[in-house]
Amino acid sequence: MSRLHTETHLVSRIGWLRAAVLGANDGIVSTASLIMGVATASADTQQILVAGVAGLVAGAMSMAAGEYVSVSSQADTEQADLARERKELETLPEAELEELTQNYVKRGLTRELAGQVAVQLTANDALDAHSRDELGIVEHLAARPIEAAATSAATFAVGAAMPLLMVVFSPASMLVYAVAVASLLFLALLGAIGAKAGGAHVLKATARVTFWGAFAMALTAGIGALVGTAI
Repeated sequence: MSRLHTETHLVSRIGWLRAAVLGANDGIVSTASLIMGVATASADTQQILVAGVAGLVAGAMSMAAGEYVSVSSQADTEQADLARERKELETLPEAELEELTQNYVKRGLTRELAGQVAVQLTANDALDAHSRDELGIVEHLAARPIEAAATSAATFAVGAAMPLLMVVFSPASMLVYAVAVASLLFLALLGAIGAKAGGAHVLKATARVTFWGAFAMALTAGIGALVGTAI
């Protein structure tokens, strides 16, 4: 007797994984860049630490607000489309049935089979059928503002805490180098974890995250050095 084949699709992680990787990456890069920029402008360790902590708090709140607002806009759009579809199903049921049938024909079904599928799915749950096959709105990809905001803020704080630890434990003379090296290692680790969680190519994701993080930190440190020299 054969066993039932079950699959776990990684696409269900897209919502929170995107917010988590974005938050952690931004936390590491922005805080490390801030620390390096302030440090190269000849500030003392206490000032660097204060600036870093302020950046962590402000960044986490900014990420939460930004994610909530942007994902809420997506959710509002989805709800508006669903409301319009619900009204059309009530007022134009035959036209909506034909529209659903044509969707299945375009996807490769014969006209007869497409009609049968459309009729059965409409009888079961018309709005669900149209939301998935006409609007492309599915449960595991639906917008979740609170989840996105909370995930992004939490991972930003965790990411930002990593370079801040280097400020506490590194000698002042080696601070910039310690933060730079440690942050690149943290970014590489983040890229690998994100790729593993999403089923992507680990080496490619790690290289991408590390390269752009290094670029951002180098640019900020350079600007900090110029400003510090000018002042």
